[in-house]
Amino acid sequence: MPTTLITGASSGLGAEMARQFAARGHDLALCARRTERLEELAVELRASNPGARVEVRALDVNDDAAIFEAFRAFRADFGRIDRVIVNAGLGKGAPIGTGRYDANRATAMTNFVAALAQCEAAMEIFREQKSGHLVMVSSVSAMRGMPKTVTTYAATKAGVAALAEGIRSEMLTTPELDISVSTIYPGYIRSEMNERVKHTPFMVDTETGVRAMVAAIEAGKSNARVPAWPWVPLGWAMHNLPLRVVRKLI
Repeated sequence: MPTTLITGASSGLGAEMARQFAARGHDLALCARRTERLEELAVELRASNPGARVEVRALDVNDDAAIFEAFRAFRADFGRIDRVIVNAGLGKGAPIGTGRYDANRATAMTNFVAALAQCEAAMEIFREQKSGHLVMVSSVSAMRGMPKTVTTYAATKAGVAALAEGIRSEMLTTPELDISVSTIYPGYIRSEMNERVKHTPFMVDTETGVRAMVAAIEAGKSNARVPAWPWVPLGWAMHNLPLRVVRKLI
């Protein structure tokens, strides 16, 4: 069975990815800050998928050293890690210059700096194994600069996408390493991060949205906007149309 490591796995997209990968026969290495919820998820997964091995560890992704320690411990547990999904994220934010630098900084540190640390830890393992699949969870908001409370969040997700592309570019010239890199751009998928947002167009439920994410990951796509409808055409429009038009689309 392949072993998939997922960060931010205690709730939302991470927890649902764990459910769907377990159903596909994957062993799972799950980590998150909220260990009680993580343990509850592990019990659920073991009961519904008796053949799956599920291991959990507490992890605050803002603790760089803890990331390397957790990833290395999971590798020791399973013998190898086939895939790492960099999923942990934060959705706080405020318009720039309105006195909430603290919220914007927290989002930047969790969504980009911590993602960099996760990439470092994952790629260290993959280089030693000479194989692996790195998956970065970005966002359709990375297509363009976003206004108001989403400005910093979108910027971090654009950074995540660029980081993934840089690693992918290096792997193209390193044929001795069988390492692939996927960037997933989820559209509006209902999760705890956006549960207070009531009137967002094109929102889909968690299970439906994650099903599209998992299908793209399993297919090994380099880049995927999911669900494909409407986010493939809408993503193109967001990337190419004038900014004044883009604001009306979202």
